[in-house]
Order: sequence, then C-alpha cells, then structure tokens
Amino acid sequence: MDKVVGSAAEAVAGIPSGASLAVGGFGLAGIPWFLIEALLDQGATELTVVSNNCGVDGAGLGLLLERGRIARVIASYVGENKEFARQYLAGELHVELTPQGTLAERLRAGGAGVGAFYTPTGVGTLVAEGGLPWRYAADGSVAVASPAKELRTFQGREMVLEEGIVTDYALVRAAVADPAGNCVFHASARNFNPNAAMAGRVTIVEAERLVSVGELAPDDVHLPGVFVQHVVPLTPEQAARKDIEKRTTRPRAEV
Repeated sequence: MDKVVGSAAEAVAGIPSGASLAVGGFGLAGIPWFLIEALLDQGATELTVVSNNCGVDGAGLGLLLERGRIARVIASYVGENKEFARQYLAGELHVELTPQGTLAERLRAGGAGVGAFYTPTGVGTLVAEGGLPWRYAADGSVAVASPAKELRTFQGREMVLEEGIVTDYALVRAAVADPAGNCVFHASARNFNPNAAMAGRVTIVEAERLVSVGELAPDDVHLPGVFVQHVVPLTPEQAARKDIEKRTTRPRAEV
C-alpha cells in the first residue's frame, strides 16, 4: 500500500476545526515543521493539541498558538513560550499539565488500545488529588480545575489511574520512512514521535528521506506502518531544517 502524498498541504487538508492532534517532538527537536506550517495555512481552529510542549515563541506549535488556533493543550510543561504562559494565565487557553513520563505512556497506551493504567507518578500531589488549574478566569481565579483521580494500592504502593489518549490526528517527523509507512527516528527526535503516531486515528508523517519498501530491516523499524496513514517526503532543503531553541558556544581551547 502506497501511503505517499504529494505535499504537506495535501496531507493536512482534511483536518477540521475542533480536531484533536497528537504532535511529536521535544522542544524543537524532531517536530513536524512543515505539517505544522501547512496546518497554519490551512486555517483549522479550536484545536486540541497533545504534545510534550507547545513549541516556542515564533516556531513550531507556537505559530498556531500565536494565531489563536489552539483552544486546549495537554502537555508536560509550558516551556520557554511566553505567549503560551500569557494565554494560560489570562484564561484564553485550557491547559492540562501532565507529568512527562505519564504523558508519553498515555499516548502509547491509547495507541495500543489500553484504556487506562496505574502509575505511582503524581500520588500525593494535585495530579492525583485534583485542583490543578486547567483554565483561569479573566480575574485570575480558577475557572476549571482538574478532578481527583482514582487511587489503588499494588504491592504496597499507592498508584493513580491515568487514562490513555487517542486523538483524531497525529503529526510526526521521521528520519526515514517507506511508502508503507514504516518509520525510523534519529536520536533525540525519537522523543514522543512514536507514541504520538500510535495515538492518532489518522497519522501523518513528514519524512526526511523516503526509501523503497524492503530497504528498512524489520529490526530497525521504530514505528510499524500499521500506525501510519500518510507519508510526506521532504525535499533535501526541507530535511536540513533543524532549528534549535538556544545555541551556546565557547571559544576553542588553544592547543
């Protein structure tokens, strides 16, 4: 089955307003740059985004945020996105902060068909007890707070019930993919991409390099094609685009 589509714009054309999206990457590493930008041009609004974070100011998911396209975010941290923090504190954005490992497992569980699971992470905090501000009112009071979650004890250790996440769509970036949708991720770009891909009912992959079916050894595949519906091959120029949040350098030591 050939899942290759001609462009990012074609791949995201059917995403409607109000859709939920799982988006791969960590900070700016491994994010689907061109699918995000295509979605920005496409115009969908009132989106729910599930991602480790929401990009940074002026880049990645931060672009959708700045245009007011995102209504709800499920993420592990606000990060270095000042507009994200401003919208959250101003009551313009619904934000469900989730422990990072829990978020990754919620995506993986959803993709694996697991409805919920127990974890010790968050026990004894507002994560389990409820009361985390999900949305503020204009006056700074809490308009919507997280509910308390079910607790159970396993082998003498208390654990909290967390639900798996399934989204309408997933946007991910792979280093290599084939027309069947089998994917390989490179180094830190593997963060959240496989789990996000599993969670989406319709998963769209932008691939830095497209190879023929059979070129990828089965043991090298990080994400089987069964989880992928569309593959967008990038040009060499697009594939080379790998911005970072902060560049820190120091003078080379004299030898």
